[in-house]
Amino acid sequence: MTDSLFEVVASATRELTKYGFSTQEFATLVQQHNMTDVEVLAVAKVFDYLLEKRERSTVEFLLRTSRLPMKVPKTFDNFDFNRITGKNVDRLRSLSTLSALYAHKNLAFIGRPGTGKTHLAQAFGRTCCEHGFKSYFIKMTELRDRMTSARRTGRESNLLAYLVRPSCLIIDEVGHCEFDKENTRLFFDMVDRRYQKEGFSNMVFTSNRDPAQWKENFCENDALLCALDRIFDDAVVFTIKGESFRGRKLETVALRTSTGSPADPQQAG
Repeated sequence: MTDSLFEVVASATRELTKYGFSTQEFATLVQQHNMTDVEVLAVAKVFDYLLEKRERSTVEFLLRTSRLPMKVPKTFDNFDFNRITGKNVDRLRSLSTLSALYAHKNLAFIGRPGTGKTHLAQAFGRTCCEHGFKSYFIKMTELRDRMTSARRTGRESNLLAYLVRPSCLIIDEVGHCEFDKENTRLFFDMVDRRYQKEGFSNMVFTSNRDPAQWKENFCENDALLCALDRIFDDAVVFTIKGESFRGRKLETVALRTSTGSPADPQQAG
């Protein structure tokens, strides 16, 4: 096997090492079967195909289980950055690099309804999935309801483990509901566990309320509410001001009813 061909094979089998198959093993296999260079190259291409297929399947599974929109996906490519102005636009664009995930840095998108907060949060989660990281999207009201249900059925530990598992946890519309004392404790238990989580991970929040006001939606003493500060120990908060993006394609059609008799063929229909 020539050096250049060996490099091709090494590249193709590099990712297979995690499944217990090394480049050296493949080289031994080639020698045992007296494979020609053409045969070796064909096998390397098969390896490439199988790896690409596995990666596609993994991404598809991560997207299906993320609860992110599939029919009309929210991506960074279909977000209208031209409608965002200011000196920090490039920091918004750079979110697609996932540097926040790698740095264990939380994100928060704050702004009035329709300014693109949820789109950006979902785009970040989708990009995580495309890079092999598990994401999970949930609205704050649904999170409250699931915590209440878990308490009633004694499954708090299962729920917390489920919420801690994703690399990227996206909580939408913080501040749209209130948490009672027990749900507040569950929420901050989740935050604390994710704070201690190893590996690449972060949390992403959207809200139309300033983070300083979030404590008003939780019911606990100041000592426990201080745990909320852990969310912002290392975080980037994007405050988006301006008009709503919604309704840009809205058409208003003005009509008037007739005072004539419905029996009149010129007035009917």
